[in-house]
Amino acid sequence: MFVFEVAPTAHSVRLEAVAARGHLKTRALSSQWKALDNVIQTSLGEYEFGIKCVNWGCRWGWSNGPKGGLILRIRAALLALTVVATSLVLMTPSLAGHGNFEASFPAQEQGADFAGVASNASDDSNAPDSFAPCVRGMAAGTYPCDRVDMMSRVPREELGLSFVNDIWGWTDPATKNDYALIGGTEGTVIVDISDPKRPDVVGILPAHTLDPNRPFWRDIKVYADHMFVVSEQTGHGMQVFDLTEVRGVTGEPVVFEETAHYANFSNSHNLNINTDTGYAYAVGSNTCAGGLHMVDITNPTSPGFAGCFDEHGYIHDTQCVVYEGPDADYRGREICFSANAQPHHDDPDGTTNALSIVDVTDKGNPVPLARMEYANDGYSHQGWLAPGQEYFLHGDELDEVTRGLPTTTRVWDVRDLENPNVILVWENDTTSIDHNLYTEGGVTYESNYTSGLRVLDSSKVGVPELTEIGFFDVYPENDNATFEGGTWSNYPYFHQKKIVAVSSIDRGLFVLRPRGGGSN
Repeated sequence: MFVFEVAPTAHSVRLEAVAARGHLKTRALSSQWKALDNVIQTSLGEYEFGIKCVNWGCRWGWSNGPKGGLILRIRAALLALTVVATSLVLMTPSLAGHGNFEASFPAQEQGADFAGVASNASDDSNAPDSFAPCVRGMAAGTYPCDRVDMMSRVPREELGLSFVNDIWGWTDPATKNDYALIGGTEGTVIVDISDPKRPDVVGILPAHTLDPNRPFWRDIKVYADHMFVVSEQTGHGMQVFDLTEVRGVTGEPVVFEETAHYANFSNSHNLNINTDTGYAYAVGSNTCAGGLHMVDITNPTSPGFAGCFDEHGYIHDTQCVVYEGPDADYRGREICFSANAQPHHDDPDGTTNALSIVDVTDKGNPVPLARMEYANDGYSHQGWLAPGQEYFLHGDELDEVTRGLPTTTRVWDVRDLENPNVILVWENDTTSIDHNLYTEGGVTYESNYTSGLRVLDSSKVGVPELTEIGFFDVYPENDNATFEGGTWSNYPYFHQKKIVAVSSIDRGLFVLRPRGGGSN
């Protein structure tokens, strides 16, 4: 038996590692240590392992064997095996159907590919993870690119995740350090990218629940220096974590504990926070018919239910803002612009796809303003307002699959909130499925699965005009219209200029720097 303990405190949690040939177990000596207690049970030879936890932050290491973050890798390996074993259970149309609705996100199509990623994804062992400029259309001899350089990459294995999904970011107001917050099956990993060429994995906030039947979806947002995390994992609710706890943490990665928890929904597909008002909007949950579940987070550690909007049914993603656009009737009101994908309960294959616009100023009495469908729809997925709140850029996740379209972005004119209309259907010269997009100044950053990060000039979106000005393909294998690999999302709002963090479901975290054209 090998025990690793350094300078214990009154709040320490002592874990013992029992190493025997072909087998390793850990035993948590605190009832509060939930996730770690049953995670590690695998064949590892005669490695000796030790963990020390102080103030609910844990450091780990091996006395004989590879160093750094391996508890997360063990967990990742176990979850990957579990995912494979339960992938057939996952492949049902009513995967997220709990309570008073049936979720409509394309679980069957995604789940089959995602399970393959979690079980079979292989890393590029010969591709460097350090700075690699885009030279003659390639970076690191591996990734096709145009005017976007790779500052660094943190492989999925080093993040300790079997599958990577969402990403958001946080800048410490005291130190100005930038942190990427990367979601995955096992939890949310925090990476200091203040030096974009030398990222440092600070630690992980483990998932509130580990549900092997619903492992692939997590979403992250930040308000008042607190991280809020939702997941499709049953019983997960919404985690709250005080990000100032990472300040000054160096060395081996730490396992953090959530600061607070909101349990008024079990699972949620997505989350948006209006940082101007202090309200969070969980969507695709098992409540509110999958619509807007509104939470007062003005006191981040004491979130409280504020209201529901269920009239438009299932909402897959939303952006809620204090409206400052040209429609004078609603200026100063709190308005949500949502990707609405309501399933037809009498037709399992049918979905009404639309842009939903709702006035949520009065949380107890939200008022629908518009619900507009569009042509050649597949699955209304996500979108973001351009500066000025006159136009909304919108992605449909399945039009490339069901309609045979190239990668497509729609631009909505929302200058009249009660009468939005599509003014541009912009087709890129790629075939991949588009996923999440964000606007910053006159630039739009799109994460489009197998074709990677695409950088668009959207400064003339009202003309209407979009132009691609750069890209970085994090999945060089192909540009197929599948969910087999590539980028899930990106975050372009760091304190540092022209740094974009990109999550890759199979390859981890990419820290990229577009050349020119960006305005952040």
